[in-house]
Amino acid sequence: MTAFNDESGTGDVLRRALGVSRRRFLSTCTAAATAAIAAPVFGASPAMAQDAQDQGRGDDRGGDVLVPAARRGIILYTVRDAVGRDPLSTDLPSGFREVFKELARYGYRQVEFAGYNQHANAPGGASLESVEGAKLLRSWLDEYGLRAQGNHGFIPPSWPLTTPDLDTFKKHLEIANILGLGHMGTGGDPTGSAYRADWDVAADKWNTLGEIARREGIKLYTHNHDAAYAFLIDGGPLDAQGRPTRSSGIRKLEYFLEITDPNLVWLEMDVFWAHVAQYKFHTYTAHDGSTQENVFDPAGLVARNNKRYPLFHAKDGTVNTTNGMGYDMVPFGTGVIDYATFFSRVDARNYHNPMVEQDNAPSSTDLGQSLKHAKIGYDNLAALRKKR
Repeated sequence: MTAFNDESGTGDVLRRALGVSRRRFLSTCTAAATAAIAAPVFGASPAMAQDAQDQGRGDDRGGDVLVPAARRGIILYTVRDAVGRDPLSTDLPSGFREVFKELARYGYRQVEFAGYNQHANAPGGASLESVEGAKLLRSWLDEYGLRAQGNHGFIPPSWPLTTPDLDTFKKHLEIANILGLGHMGTGGDPTGSAYRADWDVAADKWNTLGEIARREGIKLYTHNHDAAYAFLIDGGPLDAQGRPTRSSGIRKLEYFLEITDPNLVWLEMDVFWAHVAQYKFHTYTAHDGSTQENVFDPAGLVARNNKRYPLFHAKDGTVNTTNGMGYDMVPFGTGVIDYATFFSRVDARNYHNPMVEQDNAPSSTDLGQSLKHAKIGYDNLAALRKKR
């Protein structure tokens, strides 16, 4: 299929020859791109194997570089406004294909999806959450030398599983394999409960789903915010509903790591939210009623469970003790979270895949801001060096 916005300028030459505006030209091409769905992609890289694509790609495997070139990624949620932008309304990069091209130009080698929707006027149409849409996305990823590592997508809410939920889950696994995803997950916690019994149920569910994913060559992961690092309520006097009221001092996600199968369930640490948890959850009421201190160490948790954390969200913050979180989000590398120390401590730099993320990157007044911040994030991720 002809690349209408390719590096050679073929698209612009054709547009000028036709005497139409860029917006009109893109509108015409949208229908053509939708019809010209890429051929099936074979040989998707299995998650359980060593990532052969990283070999010989300038990984900076030696020296002090903390994040090898082939491991530098971004979650597309950061630039969701650009993905969802109407290409007929602007000359800014719009839709998946143009955003892929721009991110590759910055130097990114990996992306993590946050769903498969874009603006209806972008090539391929609004929803690419289908086998045909995944083939088209994969063709663009390959075109710009990008690897998709994960997606915050569908995890069945029901338990036990219903047939419709299981069918939808399997459809997403099929899409993941077409895209070559190493991992598939969700942006939510396994459960919002603080009680051990509910985490036991969640573990049964995730072990079951993880086995289904494993058979398809995909690692199933859960991405978590600060609440998952709060203390588990697992003992002490019972309340009126017969529930425990105090804690042993173990954190909810630590318990989840203990009771899930390490060959079936993985995690993605959002390093920003882990530091928010460090700020918020540092004391607990023990079973005997005493107040105990236990300051959370995000890097320490990863180091003790290194292979369980194939993915990170690399998100930065500046100190703010008035907002209840301890931090305000800022572009990666411009805040105070010490990523050089974090990555030096967790090590395993040829295993982990950090994805730059900034929840508040889109701006209603500066429509190009999220991509500008993505570029800042890439440059600062690439500049990280090991602490001695």
